[in-house]
Amino acid sequence: MEDMPAPRIYVERTLALIKPDAADRADEIENIMLKSGFAILQKRKVHLSPEQCSDFYAEQYGKLFFPSLTAFMSSGPITAMVLARDQAIAHLKQLMGPANSTKAKETHPESLRAIYGTSDLRNAVHGSESFSAAEREIQFMFPGSVIEPIPLGNAAKDYLSRFVNPTLLSGLTELCKRKPADPFTWLADWLIENNPNTPKVQDGVMTEEVKEELFTTDHKTSK
Repeated sequence: MEDMPAPRIYVERTLALIKPDAADRADEIENIMLKSGFAILQKRKVHLSPEQCSDFYAEQYGKLFFPSLTAFMSSGPITAMVLARDQAIAHLKQLMGPANSTKAKETHPESLRAIYGTSDLRNAVHGSESFSAAEREIQFMFPGSVIEPIPLGNAAKDYLSRFVNPTLLSGLTELCKRKPADPFTWLADWLIENNPNTPKVQDGVMTEEVKEELFTTDHKTSK
């Protein structure tokens, strides 16, 4: 009997926007997204200029509704969110419903656009159409984001052996030595305090090594 392959969980990211017409219902919409299995990785409220909206919707340039779309999207604040879950793009599209809110009320009455939208243009929410669109839109709204592919197979094993296992082994060894009353909480706190990716701080002052690293990162970002 052949060994069953280990289950693999794919976590996907997508961009969601709560548009100006639904700005006052943003908390409700966020709660619905959370209850639908999404995690909110990043969130910001922003008021885009018409020029920024034109850049964001560049793929729609030349279409008859383009001027109305950019005018509407720059008419008030929006909430931008990076959402994550398995098949996030498809699940968000299903949760939003058809782009035309009138049609959504008929065919998908429980969708976000049916509940909060009022027309084809004022349809409350936006979600990335595809993986490539999600990458571009997340970078647009969150310029500092790093979107990396999730390692699988041998790459995942190599990542775990190099970056995860050594720290975890050290924590478990220390746990055995100290034998705390609540081992789970103690280990969680230890892992947070000894996270190798956390900047090194000595007496409240950041070390020169980290200062240099942050300076380099900020310099690259500002270009």
